[in-house]
Order: sequence, then C-alpha cells, then structure tokens
Amino acid sequence: MKIISWNTTRECHLKCKHCYREAGEKEQGELTTAEGMKLIDEIAAAGFQILILSGGEPLLRADIYELTAHAKAKGLRPVFGTTGTTITLDVAQKLKDAGASCMGISLDSVDAGIHDEFRQVSGAWQGAIDGMANCQAVGLPFQIHTTVVEKNYHEFEAITDLAVAKGARAHHVFFLVPTGRAVDIETEALREKQYEQLLHRILKKQQLVDIELKPTCAPQFMRIARQMGMKMRFSRGCLAGTAYCCVTPNGDVNPCPYLPVKVGNVRELPFDEIWHNAPMFQEFRSDEFTGKCGVCDHKDVCSGCRARAYFYTEGDYMAEDPWCLYRRGLTHDADSAS
Repeated sequence: MKIISWNTTRECHLKCKHCYREAGEKEQGELTTAEGMKLIDEIAAAGFQILILSGGEPLLRADIYELTAHAKAKGLRPVFGTTGTTITLDVAQKLKDAGASCMGISLDSVDAGIHDEFRQVSGAWQGAIDGMANCQAVGLPFQIHTTVVEKNYHEFEAITDLAVAKGARAHHVFFLVPTGRAVDIETEALREKQYEQLLHRILKKQQLVDIELKPTCAPQFMRIARQMGMKMRFSRGCLAGTAYCCVTPNGDVNPCPYLPVKVGNVRELPFDEIWHNAPMFQEFRSDEFTGKCGVCDHKDVCSGCRARAYFYTEGDYMAEDPWCLYRRGLTHDADSAS
C-alpha cells in the first residue's frame, strides 16, 4: 500500500514547538485548487491508495471539502492530520459528507497544560478533545497522534487509555525528528535506551488494547515485533521513497516530511513521473544503506529512519540510524530494554 502526505498549506493558528513545516503564516505560492485537483489525479495515477491531507492546518483551506471529495472520487482514501481544534460539529459533518475516512487529531498529553505549552496556544488541548467529540457525534472515525519527547515519555500508556475512552480507532506515536522548528528542541528527543524502551512499551500495550498502536519515525518497531514474535500488518518500518512521500504547500516533493530534500516539483513534472523516475527515490529503493543499517539482519523490515540519518550526518540520508540500539549479532529483548 502506498501513502502520500500533502501539506496543503503552511497556515496554522498554533505554533507547535516541534512543527517540521514551521507553520504559521500562509506560504506564498501554495498550490491552487486547480493544481491540487491535478495533483490528486497524478497521485491516483501513480497507484497510491491513501492521501493524508495535512499542513499547517488543512482545515483552514477554503477548498478542503472540494479537494477531499475529488480524492474520494479518484479512488483514494482521504485522511487528515489536524490539530482538531477547528472541527466543529458542522465541519465534522461536512468532512464526512465529502468522503473523509479518518481524522488524525494531535494530542500530546493527558494534561492540558503540557499539551498547550507544547502547542504554544492556550485551549489547544480542550479544542482537540472537543474536535474528537464532534467527529464521534457524526460518525466520522478519528485517531490520536502524539509526538513524544522526554517531557511526555512517561505518559504513553495514559494517552492510549484516553484514546480508547474517547472512541479513537488508533493511537499513532511520533518520535521527534529534528527538522523545522523541532531543531530548537533537539535535546528533548529520545535517545537510544529510551527510544528502545518506548518501542517495547508500545508493542506490549498493543497486546492489551483493541485499537491500533503504531510508532512513526521509529522503524525499529518492526525489528522488535519480530523479536517478540508479534505479527504486524505492516511490511516495513521506514517507507520513505519506497511506499511513501510528501508534497509541500508549493509543490515540492520530499521523501518524507522530516527529510526536507527536494526530489522534484509537481509544477515542473507530473507527480507520477517524479515518483516512478526520480534518481533519489531509486536510491532509497536500492536498500544500499551504509554503516550498521547496511549490514543489519533486520534491514528487510526496518531500514532505519532515513530522516534521522540525514539530520545527524548533516546530509547522508543513506547512513545508519543513530538512535538504534541494535547491533548485528546482539538482541535487545523486552526484558533487557526495560
């Protein structure tokens, strides 16, 4: 299955400390409605199944319902990455009517103060909670997205429990990658031991709840699931350039939102041509990684985080993932990692 994120706008009313897009003001030269429709056509032609409409805050685009309906009509599954704070009852109903499949709503803590401080706007936590309730009221599925740093590292299980209580269909946990504004809080990112421990905690919690739990920007979860004997519906950890990519508000194509390297631009070449032919994407698909990732016996299901490798090597996206504890010939089971 192929998934694409389109950052439909840079405009946002929050100022999240970790925002990879440095959202705030609307960007000059964002794709127009007509260009967005053409992009959606080309995404479908390239064989993608899921379109993530994100931002900034995608619900600030006046044409978002029109774009959603067009994606649905082209056979795509339109889903959202949103703050949730603008999902009124009316908005939720319009999204459902337009064909939205699921709303991914950001929630970083069970404590409103911690969430609001991270998002840098008072009331953001309650707005997200209200947005969830409005989705549930109209029968629009939603899931919770949490960006984890040292400050909320201990809260994962409690946030999952809140997700279950609120009726979410999934809880996706995003591991911080320093890009955009997140560069300023790089010291709060989890390091090797905490990184490994949290992945074990997520997979253990998955055995206790019915909703889907998925680590993001932490492809080692596939290796750990294999070590724990767990079967996952996912085939690979990092999908960048192989089954996933991102389109920025101005049409640039990146391997993922956290790896800000221009592969092409949809105003210059059709997206499907970029996807199939770009040399950088061909490089990702070769699996010819360097360092520990290149010789790892779990490379087939993990491949390391290409965005994290890019940041910490100052440009080598094929290098080893620096926060992976695993070494060839050594295992780190749940007991030794906890």
